[in-house]
Amino acid sequence: MRIGLFGGTFDPIHFGHLLMAEQCREQCQLDVVRFIPAFQPPHKPGVPISPAKDRIAMLELALAGEPKLEVSRIEMERKGKSYTVDTLRRLHETEPEHEFVLIIGADSLTDLPTWREPAEILQLATIAAVNRGRTAPSLDPIIAAVGESCRQRIQLVDMPAIDLSATDIRSRVASGRSIRYMTQRSVAMYVKQHRLYLTTPNPQPEPKDARS
Repeated sequence: MRIGLFGGTFDPIHFGHLLMAEQCREQCQLDVVRFIPAFQPPHKPGVPISPAKDRIAMLELALAGEPKLEVSRIEMERKGKSYTVDTLRRLHETEPEHEFVLIIGADSLTDLPTWREPAEILQLATIAAVNRGRTAPSLDPIIAAVGESCRQRIQLVDMPAIDLSATDIRSRVASGRSIRYMTQRSVAMYVKQHRLYLTTPNPQPEPKDARS
């Protein structure tokens, strides 16, 4: 199987995430896309995030009835900082028969050399870099860091531009504004019922999709 791996905090998951996953599934011919919520994202030091149980619950609500979209608890169960290379190594140990495709935003490609063991990441997975209505990024920084062979390990995926972010959703909830049509109704109801994001007066900027 070709399995897409989509990591992030998903705090909360929204329609932009779902569209990104679907475009990768279709264009990269993936059998399934796994959403992998990070236990402790390395690129968000000191930034508060919702408890793991809430982020997983929202993912499960959003993906219910979608057999080609799954939730993985691999990083939640490992705990600690969620380094991509560690997750990929563990997946190769437990599921050596599968091929893995790492899903990131195309704008994060320039940050890939700063991730932990980028060359090893490109050995363990191909990369689906999603170009969200922007000019395709240069591969030069990656080539300089890990070599020319990385060209064969990166596929650019096009998707319609959609201006949604979890940061904006959290800010809207905190200020009492509507998040209707930004995320699924079941997720919005969960946010309301569990009173999430009501104590976030100064939301942090949404980081790129890069995961160190």
